[in-house]
Amino acid sequence: MKEALLILLFINFLVTMVSATPSELGISLPGCPNKCGNVSIPYPFDIGASCAATNLNSYFALTCNNSFQPPRPMFGVSPRDVEVIDIFLEHGEAHVYGDVSYSCFTSNSTSYNYTTGFRLDTTPFIISTRNHFTVIGCNTLWLIGSTMDNSSDLHVAGCYSYCEGINSTSNGAPCTGTGCCETAISSNLTDFIPIITMNESSVWNFNPCSYAMLVEAGWYSFRSQDLIGDHGFINDRAPRGVPVVNDWAIRNSSCPKDGAKAPKDYACVSSNSYCVNASNGPGYLCKCSIGYEGNPYLLKGCHDIDECELRKQDVRYKKLYPCENGRCRNTPGGYICKCRIGTRSDGTNSGCRPVLSKAEQAVIVSIRKEKDEYFKQNGGLRLYDKMRSRQVDTVLILSENEIKKATDNFSEDNVLGCDGHGMVYRGTLDDNKEVAIKKSKLKDDDSREEFVNEIIILSQINHRNIVRLLGCCLEIDVTMLVYEYISNEALAYIHSATSRTILRGDVKSLNILLDEEYNAKVSDFGASALKSMDKNDFIMLIQGTLGYIDPESFVSHHLSDKSDVYSSGVVLLELMTRKKALYIDASNEKRALSHTFIQMFHQNELRDILDSEIVHDETMIVLQKLAELVMHCLSPKGDERPTMKEVAERLQMLRRLEMQQVTKTPPIQAHHYYEEQSVYVPSDETEYQSMETTKLELEVDIVR
Repeated sequence: MKEALLILLFINFLVTMVSATPSELGISLPGCPNKCGNVSIPYPFDIGASCAATNLNSYFALTCNNSFQPPRPMFGVSPRDVEVIDIFLEHGEAHVYGDVSYSCFTSNSTSYNYTTGFRLDTTPFIISTRNHFTVIGCNTLWLIGSTMDNSSDLHVAGCYSYCEGINSTSNGAPCTGTGCCETAISSNLTDFIPIITMNESSVWNFNPCSYAMLVEAGWYSFRSQDLIGDHGFINDRAPRGVPVVNDWAIRNSSCPKDGAKAPKDYACVSSNSYCVNASNGPGYLCKCSIGYEGNPYLLKGCHDIDECELRKQDVRYKKLYPCENGRCRNTPGGYICKCRIGTRSDGTNSGCRPVLSKAEQAVIVSIRKEKDEYFKQNGGLRLYDKMRSRQVDTVLILSENEIKKATDNFSEDNVLGCDGHGMVYRGTLDDNKEVAIKKSKLKDDDSREEFVNEIIILSQINHRNIVRLLGCCLEIDVTMLVYEYISNEALAYIHSATSRTILRGDVKSLNILLDEEYNAKVSDFGASALKSMDKNDFIMLIQGTLGYIDPESFVSHHLSDKSDVYSSGVVLLELMTRKKALYIDASNEKRALSHTFIQMFHQNELRDILDSEIVHDETMIVLQKLAELVMHCLSPKGDERPTMKEVAERLQMLRRLEMQQVTKTPPIQAHHYYEEQSVYVPSDETEYQSMETTKLELEVDIVR
């Protein structure tokens, strides 16, 4: 009986080993722990120096704090140990808990502060740009001071949060300055420290504490309750800290050049693996080759993906690994689709068709090959690779037939709009979801390579004010993108974003859409690739953008972030004047709004061009400042224009100034001193304020 039981246990053990997925087969060195508590610890990280890749960096060795149940893994980074939430091999990310800094009043005249940050300059980590610097509180100004990798320059950013009372805030409101604010951070940052520069005691009776934190973008959602009580936000929502994303890599080396011998300490030791340069800071990451998954930092750590087994587990894999009407057989690094009796391959590895005549087969194979070729040219294989590695899992890949069905074969009745870039159709998918489908004009071969990068970037953007990408079709000569349908579309032309800095390139009021609740939705990202354009390309670009394109672009045929700033200035003008970018004046002549505005501004005739319904004595202070900001945006030279971030900060200041005008609260004045130059920036002068400088000293005077 005992022998039978042992045999049964042994069989169960074998079944378990055979059925184990590759990701379960080994993420750490033999004999070393792969977990601390509930957190998986993949090599090159591990518990203790003997199990981690300390030859690459001593900070790959973690400790497992067993005083907690379950135990918690910890990084020993300065100035204290930091708790680890997750470590991801594929993305090169480590999520940790970061402390929250605070400034609290115990009375109208007594306060105490606690500020803390990270120091990562000797570690594999760099602070990820997926974090935001977020401030919670009323009438408080915090800065974040940090240095970039291999640089002594100080990077400073910050934001100001304002509110008159608990009732002036609302749960779930975006952090744009009322109750909370947030700002993006730069790349390559190796340390940071929050700096409290202003915290008004007048609010201490309902908001005794203000908070500042570096936190994963999207984690924090404002609640009015966060303003109440001593350490109320920390006690209720962040007792262990807040999630912070750090990018990690093998920092002490780089990928070997093609054909060069790998260095002795090369980390990508698994067969079927390759090296990629780190996206944030120096160094590299290792990845398993297409068709493999696992840990590329371990010998034989990359294991074959059984695509056929995945097809059985989840229906979405049937689209990812097609084998229609055939039998799927796994192969190393891929799979083949075997056809049953009476059927033949459709000419690809995606399925089988009934046996047809040679002529019929030739036509079908030709069509299929053409579609496959377009799919490859448009970056489809790379997109599939990203989907396999789970970097992209929200994008639908639709066939040409599905697109035709959704748009009733591109019926003219479904046309939403068109311009020099292409046509947009309204469509309905099989699940009855309404969508907007952008059918581009022919793209040249140089830009096809960037197209899938744009899809990957857009698929990762989930913002309440940005039109969401749902899917794409890549199997025809012109690319098609599928977006959420916005009911109050002024013009439904939507374009894709680039893989680098996301340039809109086609900023105009018609691309600011409204949903059912009249929330603004920005569309039309990346109307041009980040490269010079020839004359024909440029003419196509400006067909729908006359009146918005900046003067430098006409000369250089090249768009930059400062081109967007100029165009945004024109959009602000349209709001201020209730005129179009190109309008017909009283003499029935077509005029450029930007040119007319600049003339009238210099002639001190601002009131004459503004919309009469918004011109009042109590609003002219704000309108004058807004006009000065527009003039800054419309500077002929791009180098003289502010950044879009600076424009947003200035608009937030004007919003607060408008609230002060309504509540009769005196304005705020601030002195900013730069190492290279000193600039006095009162809130009622024309100089421009930037919160992002090098080696900045700040002195704030509150005028009451």
